[in-house]
Amino acid sequence: MTETKTRTRPAAVTLTPNAEERVAKLMASAPEGAIGVRLSTPRRGCSGLAYSVDYVTEEQKFDEKIETPGGVFYIDGASVLYLIGSVMDWVEDDFAAGFVFENPNAKGACGCGESFTV
Repeated sequence: MTETKTRTRPAAVTLTPNAEERVAKLMASAPEGAIGVRLSTPRRGCSGLAYSVDYVTEEQKFDEKIETPGGVFYIDGASVLYLIGSVMDWVEDDFAAGFVFENPNAKGACGCGESFTV
């Protein structure tokens, strides 16, 4: 009999501790019925794709699911290929706060930083 070994697949996106903490804060104040937060890459902006983080009320079949200490983080199934190997961080300073992405698949970005191209 041959033994089959399965390998755990790494998550498409790595969340920094700051991003995980922000997901926890979002889930602590989430609207009723929210089961997690989803990252997607809708087509918009001058470079073609943008990052969007929204509350999720139901799991979608092809979403990637990442368990974090503060709640479940989903990656839209149609966006995974654009995000593989990315690192998501939460950055705050005196003037702005938001998720920041280090995406090795992005070949370019618009000047305002709102969208990217692969």
